[in-house]
Amino acid sequence: MFRGAIVAIVTPFKNGKVDEKALRELIEFQIANGTNGIVPCGTTGESATLSHEEHDRVIEITIDAVKKRVPVIAGTGSNSTEEALRLTRHAHEVGADGALMVCPYYNRPTQEGMYRHFKAVAESVPIPIILYNIPGRTGVNLLPETVARLAKIDAIVGIKEASGSLKQMSDVINCCGEGFDVLSGDDIMTLPLLALGGKGVISVVSNIAPADMSGMVDAFGTGNVKKARELHYRMAPLMDVLFIETNPVPVKIALAMMGKIEADLRLPLCGLSEGNEAKLKKALVDYGLIMGK
Repeated sequence: MFRGAIVAIVTPFKNGKVDEKALRELIEFQIANGTNGIVPCGTTGESATLSHEEHDRVIEITIDAVKKRVPVIAGTGSNSTEEALRLTRHAHEVGADGALMVCPYYNRPTQEGMYRHFKAVAESVPIPIILYNIPGRTGVNLLPETVARLAKIDAIVGIKEASGSLKQMSDVINCCGEGFDVLSGDDIMTLPLLALGGKGVISVVSNIAPADMSGMVDAFGTGNVKKARELHYRMAPLMDVLFIETNPVPVKIALAMMGKIEADLRLPLCGLSEGNEAKLKKALVDYGLIMGK
């Protein structure tokens, strides 16, 4: 159902408020460069610092701006099942094509607890759901056998896998079968995952290099492995530098350097260290995304 290069889009701020104009312009940039879907209010969208009103509004803006040209998969996860239900219901009511639901964080539920959490939402809201496994952020790892149980629920159609383990990704694909969409949550893992049978990526790098990320996934899909490999290695320096500090700090600073948004983050996130900002700038110059001085 969901495949290709899907961007985990940033939430631009200006003077501490959501910058609607910049968000709409980012969406046009993405669609013009071949992005296959938009995920607002994910980790990269600083969902953890958005108020409920802002969260809802960013999803509404995205759906309105996209106008069904590509799927919108709204981030609606929470460590509270009731809150996840509310966010997911809202996304469905305003016309999102899917929901991305992160594993409940901080309270560290068991595998059974996570199963019941996702099942409760999937059985209450008629929207396709992509699970999101990112143990480094949540403190819990959604295991392949639990994913296989969840994959039997009609509304749960895929997973964004950011465990960092190719074996775990392989096991999920093997357990869940061809009809279940396994998407990479780590840009660097995208090409290996495609080789294992994955369907694409929910990408940070796509924020600044959407044409190359979508080109890599498309090339692999048409059997042009050589071109896909070339694009993987071309993007590798960006994949490194965009995680030089906590995501989404580097990618937002990169977009600011490209003149697309303000360099505005919300505490506790803050700007890059001077040395890392210089490394980021050099990577963008080397890639041809900005001019050097």
